[in-house]
Amino acid sequence: MKTSTYKYILLTGTFAFLIACSTKKDSFVNRNFHAVTTEYNVLYNGNIALVNGVEELKTTYSDNFWELLPVERMQPVVQQEEQKPAAGKEAEKEEKQKNPNFDRAEEKATKAIQKHSMYIGGTERNPQMDEAHLLLGKARYYENRFIPALEAFNYILYKYPSSDKIFEAKVWREKTNLRLENEAIAIKNLKKLLDEKEKIEPQIFADANAMLAQAYITTGSKDSAVFVLKNAAEFTKQREEEARYHFILGQLYESLEYPDSAYAEFQKVIDMKRKSPRMYTIQAHARQAAQFDYKNGDTLVFMEKYRKLLKDRENRPYLDVLNHQVGLFYDKQDIDDKAVEYYNKSLRQNPKDKYLAASNHRNIAEIYFENAKYPTAGKYYDSTLVFLNQRTREYRAIKKKRDNLDDVIKYEGIAQTNDSILNLAAMTDDQRVTYFEEYIVKLKEADEKEKERLEREAQIAENMSRGQNTQSMAMPMNNGLTTMGGTTNTAADKNKFSGQQNSSMSQKVAAKTTGNGSASGQTQQPGGGTFYFYNNSTVSYGKLEFQRKWGGRKLADNWRWSAEQRNTRNDEQETVNDSTAVASNEDEFNPRYSPEFYIGQLPTSQVVLDSLAKERNFAYYQLGSIYKEKFKEYQRAADKLEKLLTNNPEERLILPSKYNLYKIYQIINPERAELYKNQILNEYPDSRYAEIIRNPGAEQNNNQSPEAVYANLFKQYEDGKLREVYPLVEEAIDTYTGEEIASKFELLKANIVARLRGLGEYKNSLNYVALNYPNSEEGKSAEAILKTNIPTLEKVDFGRPAVSWKIIFKFDNNPDDAKAKELNDKLKKFIEESYNRSLTVSRDVYTMNEDFIVMHGLNSKEAAVDAVSILKDYKEYKITETPYIISSEDYKVIQIKKNFTQFLAIE
Repeated sequence: MKTSTYKYILLTGTFAFLIACSTKKDSFVNRNFHAVTTEYNVLYNGNIALVNGVEELKTTYSDNFWELLPVERMQPVVQQEEQKPAAGKEAEKEEKQKNPNFDRAEEKATKAIQKHSMYIGGTERNPQMDEAHLLLGKARYYENRFIPALEAFNYILYKYPSSDKIFEAKVWREKTNLRLENEAIAIKNLKKLLDEKEKIEPQIFADANAMLAQAYITTGSKDSAVFVLKNAAEFTKQREEEARYHFILGQLYESLEYPDSAYAEFQKVIDMKRKSPRMYTIQAHARQAAQFDYKNGDTLVFMEKYRKLLKDRENRPYLDVLNHQVGLFYDKQDIDDKAVEYYNKSLRQNPKDKYLAASNHRNIAEIYFENAKYPTAGKYYDSTLVFLNQRTREYRAIKKKRDNLDDVIKYEGIAQTNDSILNLAAMTDDQRVTYFEEYIVKLKEADEKEKERLEREAQIAENMSRGQNTQSMAMPMNNGLTTMGGTTNTAADKNKFSGQQNSSMSQKVAAKTTGNGSASGQTQQPGGGTFYFYNNSTVSYGKLEFQRKWGGRKLADNWRWSAEQRNTRNDEQETVNDSTAVASNEDEFNPRYSPEFYIGQLPTSQVVLDSLAKERNFAYYQLGSIYKEKFKEYQRAADKLEKLLTNNPEERLILPSKYNLYKIYQIINPERAELYKNQILNEYPDSRYAEIIRNPGAEQNNNQSPEAVYANLFKQYEDGKLREVYPLVEEAIDTYTGEEIASKFELLKANIVARLRGLGEYKNSLNYVALNYPNSEEGKSAEAILKTNIPTLEKVDFGRPAVSWKIIFKFDNNPDDAKAKELNDKLKKFIEESYNRSLTVSRDVYTMNEDFIVMHGLNSKEAAVDAVSILKDYKEYKITETPYIISSEDYKVIQIKKNFTQFLAIE
């Protein structure tokens, strides 16, 4: 009986459940069943997934504190709908980039709508459907699918006007409009929403103000953004948002140039202590440091504050930021060594912020640049470029400065080296000896320190090697048999194991002694000892010791004894023990410790010294021009140019140097500018520079500008006036030496040289342009021609298949030559009477002093021979000049290589 009762109860319950599952019947049971199932099952899991996704987004999102922070953290915008489906690994990678939590939240929201919606008679009977659509919109929003998200939020506003989620849906709708760049609509709707302040919950009110602030920031109304963002910070219940809003307020005040208000807002973030995420606190300290007056502020208080921050264990993840600020503090105080130290400490923390790393490298580079350590500065500029976005203006500026620095490094090296040699050459013999003796004392001290260091490292390596061998020997021995886990290991197996262990230990020793983590340079020998040449420390020590005792020796018999010693020592002295001889004559055997070793290398020829002085002076001129034009380092440029004028420079460098000094001192010292102005006007009254000083407008005159001069000369070059243009180009090069346009004139000169002197001279001229103007467009073009075109032209030679033929006559360059004119008239007459329209005559430039009169268009060598026969024998022509028959291809060769004599020898 009981069984039947239970059966009926079960059937009745199942029937009632099935009736309640229906979404088409509007009853109390159905409504509540679907409402409860939706809220506590589907939406519960969906909201958990959404919260997890948002938390994960906060942990993976990286703020750029160098710019104004966005009010809301969001993953980068990727329009998923517009992307084409990728294949293979690309599709897998794209899938991994998507947050699965948001996918799950959207899936749950969709499931709630599809399975539990009770839309009956034009009304939704399930009260949880507004929350389902809200969850759907949020999930799509966080996936950057803004159009579908907007549809979900609009659906709530259209279908559920009385929903308790209506204000939240409105805020999310305007957030989506902001993402779709509909700022005007968002501002209008948010203002209308905030008018109903009394009806809105505090957190929703805070979110609305925050979004309105973001809209104002986007449209550039920062003052309006400040007001509404204050409301957001006041009403939000989330501490992370409160800290973020105060930090953004500080940034806004900074941009509006209200430093006191900015400092106060950053202090609010700091005063929140542990209620604020640590990253905001540290960055607030950093932004306050930016407001610090490094010249008049209390530096003791500043450093005391940062010492405490650096010692705080909670700040360890942010030591890169803190050390950067301390480095910046010392940098502003011009304490360069401390600044570099703390910048490097910041870099050693491997900052995740790429711009912070770039800033550290850039600031160190600037310090080294200011101290004229250009090679080191160049390396740090290179590192800076690695961390900068290539599309930014800062990247382009530093890239340009780094490229210009190559010239600075080159010319500074030339100037310093040549100055040093010339100064030594100008000393007396006694002064040179004294100078090098002082140098040798320092050299010996440095060698001794290096020797001690290598001895210590070698000893450490040897001790560790002995320790490992002792450990290996101390292993349990059982006459070649060891039982482990039921298996028997022979002595050979044990030796194999021992060798592996020793090898591992040897690698550790090598890694430690070489100062890096790689096992380099050391190999364990079978007997357990360490092979000498596999230990870097012992090899380095041995080389240094040999060089100290013996100096540079050639590979020869009896290498221990020099020729001088062999001639001066008697037989008894030669039998002295080697070690005794070495001990008593260590300094004599090492030429590095002898002043004569260095003095003997100094040039003595006046021709060489003059060449060094000329090269040095040009380097000083180039440095002055580079510092002035490219770096705006006016004082440094003036120092270089004035140093040049004291070195008795070439005449061509004096006037442009004085003019550049005049222009520089107009900026930094007007009184001194007058001095150089008067010198130019009195000493060079007819020069172009004097004319510019007397009439400043002349510099702007298009007919006199360097660009106009170049354009005019280039036009004449294109017109074939090679001989006329050549001296004018050389004059222009002298006039504009040191200016940027000089490279253009040099390349134009190279092209003229190619036409007048041939391939060999062309190659030399291109090489000069490439070496002296490596960073200009012309220098790069010359380098490209040298690599691509020149090798091809060098391979061109006589004997290639001919398409047409020519008859040429060689003349000296003399436009008034009657014979050349007469020949030219006869050739034209011959062409007219032959009725061959393909024949033409031209006068071609060959070299600076020679021309060709050429008849073109003969289709075969036989035709050319017939034409020559007629020209020589026919009574109306009777030419007396020697004709040369040549193919068009061979004619190109002689014009390229200027080897007409070689062609005649072949013929």
